Amino acid sequence: MEKYILPDDLRVFGVQVKTFPSGIGETFDSLVKMLPGGFDRSFYGISYVEDGAMVYIAAAVEKYKGETEKYNCESYTIEKGEYLTETVNEWRKKTGRIGDVFHNMMLDDRADKTKPAVEWYKNDEEMLCMVRSK
Repeated sequence: MEKYILPDDLRVFGVQVKTFPSGIGETFDSLVKMLPGGFDRSFYGISYVEDGAMVYIAAAVEKYKGETEKYNCESYTIEKGEYLTETVNEWRKKTGRIGDVFHNMMLDDRADKTKPAVEWYKNDEEMLCMVRSK
């Protein structure tokens, strides 16, 4: 595992996946199609457990103030700080294994299990699994 420092809070916007995990791809596809430029920005998956159920948000980085409202989405913040990371190359071919990567990361004593896990889709090939450090 590598360490990554997110220097500032990151404003993102998106929608909650209603049918987790089966609806992740469909939700991301609709978000990408809704925004001009496709993958000319970073996309994120934000997940956490609430009331015993997994909550998953498909999100995109906000490029300008008011973009969230323009697309009628919810606003979220990915907190600045130190993260433990694992890179997944060719992530589209490995979507079934991403949960295992996060499971193993959460076993690390340095992982802050009270914070959301983050998937950073840097581009169409590279994705970073991120878990906040304590």
